[in-house]
Amino acid sequence: MLRFASLGSGSKGNATLLEVGDTRILLDCGFSVREVERRLERLAQTGKDLQGILVTHEHGDHIRGVGALSRKYELPVWLTAGTLRSCTDPDFYQTHIIHAHETFEIQGLLVEPFPVPHDASEPCQFVFSDGDKRLGVLTDTGSLTPHIERTLNGIHGLLLECNYDPAMLESGPYPPGLKRRVGGAYGHLANEQAASLLQRLDLDHLECLIAMHVSEKNNTTELAYAALDQAMDRQPETLMVACQQGGFDWQVL
Repeated sequence: MLRFASLGSGSKGNATLLEVGDTRILLDCGFSVREVERRLERLAQTGKDLQGILVTHEHGDHIRGVGALSRKYELPVWLTAGTLRSCTDPDFYQTHIIHAHETFEIQGLLVEPFPVPHDASEPCQFVFSDGDKRLGVLTDTGSLTPHIERTLNGIHGLLLECNYDPAMLESGPYPPGLKRRVGGAYGHLANEQAASLLQRLDLDHLECLIAMHVSEKNNTTELAYAALDQAMDRQPETLMVACQQGGFDWQVL
């Protein structure tokens, strides 16, 4: 059984908890140690329940608390060589370098990395599996590639970025340079891009779909939900939008 929950998702901090059997891995840690502990408590977990941290890339909203959490609870960290080189706090308890095209295992949790176009040093996203069901995570990518589509085909669960609505981004408060970055090929996925990906994937086995990394200034929960809802012929059992403050509670595949 594969369980997963979000401690929070958005530009102020990201962390996703994954569980297979007695193995619990934190995907990213964009919060302080104290804040992670508070959010873990909401899920009936503590830092002592974790077996490690997996990192997608070095931007602060994904890696801010990784070093301190790793040292406090003696947690190994998995990340690419490029991400490690760009870390501001690389003094982890234990470091494992991963390759974006090589699947590996963490105590029964199968991890399949895949590269994504984002303005970071060797960023990647992941598909997780317990050997039966597959959960894909795709955030922090400015565009879609054939490799991304092949990797996510036939997925059972998908955490999919719906960062911005183009009209809201254009008329919003961000300065022009930041607007170009967010909306560029190495920025973030718009609602319509996420919807277009869904229309090209084999979703026959999809059970759970959750919109992630939704901007609080350039998007709304309603717009993100509607984009995903309208893109699919068949509704999964679970369709929701993750939030910055509460993430989402435990889900099971």
